[in-house]
Amino acid sequence: MPKQMRFEEALARLEEAVRRLEAGNLPLDEAVAVFEEGTRLARVCNERLDAAELKVSQLVQTPGGELVEQDLAVDGAAADTESGA
Repeated sequence: MPKQMRFEEALARLEEAVRRLEAGNLPLDEAVAVFEEGTRLARVCNERLDAAELKVSQLVQTPGGELVEQDLAVDGAAADTESGA
């Protein structure tokens, strides 16, 4: 599995692994291999989502009407703006 797999590709492959496991008709050895691949794919998806979350920002209007860029905090509360407002 390539390390730089796109999120969408990893997610599609993870969904397929889940479908195959849920079907319940895989031999044990194959089911274990699919489960292991699914675990790796879930890790890739989580890493991509974490990286994207760090890049997310929002525009916030100050009381004076100015729009400033503000990082979006993980807990939903916005971090301090660059302008100090």
